[in-house]
Amino acid sequence: MSEPATVLVEAPAPGVRLLTLNRPEARNALDNGVLSALAGFFADAADDGDIRAVVLTGGARVFAAGADLREMSGLDTVGAYMDRRPGWYAAIRRFPKPLIAAVNGYALGGGCELAMHADIIIAGDDAVFGQPEVNLGIIPGAGGTQRLVRSVGKSRAMKAVLSGEFIDADEALASGLVAEVRPREATIERALELARTIAAKPPLAVRLAKEAVMKSYEMPLEPALDFERRAFTLLFSTEDRREGIAAFLERRKPEFRGR
Repeated sequence: MSEPATVLVEAPAPGVRLLTLNRPEARNALDNGVLSALAGFFADAADDGDIRAVVLTGGARVFAAGADLREMSGLDTVGAYMDRRPGWYAAIRRFPKPLIAAVNGYALGGGCELAMHADIIIAGDDAVFGQPEVNLGIIPGAGGTQRLVRSVGKSRAMKAVLSGEFIDADEALASGLVAEVRPREATIERALELARTIAAKPPLAVRLAKEAVMKSYEMPLEPALDFERRAFTLLFSTEDRREGIAAFLERRKPEFRGR
């Protein structure tokens, strides 16, 4: 009998994919199989015109409790340097379409870092976030020290990374780490609702909008503003721009085709 898939893929609505981490016996610890499967999906989905938005979750009880320490325990310096994980995370990071994380329960260590790869995080009221790597004699290694400070600021990021303390959903919302907090049983459906809303928008505009927002992390203000203006101008040549304006003036629902 074959092993069950470590990442489940569903299509709950047109243009939307739901990815569910599927290692409940290990609290969805991120082993090589999970990360390889995620990277493969996102690499393929980037060029799939039928996919317009993705929701990533660990299910109703836990998002991901961290990296798989059993795999990592045998690594020496050379093994850590040659580790394939950075390449898999890079494939997730480069995904050009909207990615929404629906987080219930623990999102710790690599699980918190994975959630922060998403463009939007919807948290359940039982969600717990943290970067406790310092307790193991290491530091976050999948972007935690960089993404956390960009989300919550230097002081809160330092507190989390240096102390290893966790924060709950309400503190994550107040600090800007998550966009919304919902009852645990409603978290995934809210993320899917948002994905359906985004999937109905003109895909070229959505893609360029995401890229423009991300430039604010990568560029000084002036070149980022220049990128925004060029993206804005480029969209004036699209059929979707003409359809969107025509539908507004004619008071009807637009039909966007990604052209």
